[in-house]
Amino acid sequence: MEERLADHSAAAPPQIQDGPTGEPAIWSRNFGYYFTARSAGLLSWAMLPVAVSAGLLSGGYGLNSAGYSMAFLIGPFAGLVLFGGVLADRFTARRMMIGADLTNLVAHVLLAFLFIHGIDHLWQLYTLLVVAGTANAMFQPGASSTVPLVSRDVQGANGVLRTSEALTGLGGPALAGVMVGLGATGWVMVISAVAYGTSAVCLFALRLGVVPAPPAGESLWRNLAVGWHEFRSRSWLWGVIVIWMVYAVLSWGPQLSVAASVIVPEYGATAFGLVNCALGAGTVAGGLLAIRYKPARPLAAGAVAMTAYPLYPLGIVLGAPVWVLAAAQVAVGAGMGVWGVMWATSVQTQVPGEVLNRVHAYEVAGSVGMYPIGSALAGPAVNAFGTDQVLVVGVVVALLTAAALLAARPIRTLGRVPART
Repeated sequence: MEERLADHSAAAPPQIQDGPTGEPAIWSRNFGYYFTARSAGLLSWAMLPVAVSAGLLSGGYGLNSAGYSMAFLIGPFAGLVLFGGVLADRFTARRMMIGADLTNLVAHVLLAFLFIHGIDHLWQLYTLLVVAGTANAMFQPGASSTVPLVSRDVQGANGVLRTSEALTGLGGPALAGVMVGLGATGWVMVISAVAYGTSAVCLFALRLGVVPAPPAGESLWRNLAVGWHEFRSRSWLWGVIVIWMVYAVLSWGPQLSVAASVIVPEYGATAFGLVNCALGAGTVAGGLLAIRYKPARPLAAGAVAMTAYPLYPLGIVLGAPVWVLAAAQVAVGAGMGVWGVMWATSVQTQVPGEVLNRVHAYEVAGSVGMYPIGSALAGPAVNAFGTDQVLVVGVVVALLTAAALLAARPIRTLGRVPART
């Protein structure tokens, strides 16, 4: 299980270890352990925002406290994920992920203590959320680069992981909400702590052999600069992120809160929850489809799948009934599931292994980092222009996003790297 670091130039092709003869293309021993680890971590991450927000509100704290708690959780993640990529390349992703899981285990045990015995000072909660957000920033880059090391069929493995992400995204918040309603917020944190411990054990059991690494002796800032060079040297890569940043601010980011402001008063919170469950169901379907569907040009196929995204906000503007909105969300989820698998697989198979953690960190910082901005602008935009206008802008931007992805030649023509045999 000991990892040996290999020095390579940044121009080398991806170094992926071949498994034993006859090893399954997806469900190898290593992938089984990694799947368990990733699913456990995703479940915990999905439960945490709901448990903390609902736990604070049910405990008599105001909406501001709940909002600040999410800022203390997400802020460190967005701000530090770049350094997580550098450190994962320097010390190997597996070590960083195990360290992050153990840190999260301790943080969640302390969070359980706070919620069970009562929060005397909010700064204690905020501090632990900063620790959890930082740990996840250290974990995330390795979550992408490990996939090619544990499975010969990278796209199939990403399809399985995307399905797991959708299922935990459905079940985690629901479980957390039920337990908070029963006054057991602290026990949500206990479950999360156990899940992070399980993840750490499974990651420790991985046998990865030689892991690509940057040249020894380079400084952290040099590693960061090399990662940036590798990122910007691939026009298909930074092109997608630039397009996605606009999409995140003007379409993806505002949609959740704006949709809630329409659906909840009209149909109730239960209906809104069901509509979002339909999104998760669609994402499961998209992930399962992407396990088998392997187009020659994956990003082009993913861009076509994204044309389903405007169906949901358009349905809200047109006043569609809940069942129609739920059906639209199934289609949206399927499209996003297919895009997510095609994108992750392209990055993991096209970028050299020794810089993959850093490149993935730039990718996450550029795309996910824009989502909070769009979310924060939703309220002021609705006040200034109206709900329908904001949703229509989201529809137009989503269509233009798919069109831009297909119009950009480096993105449209990027080929698929065949699975190892």
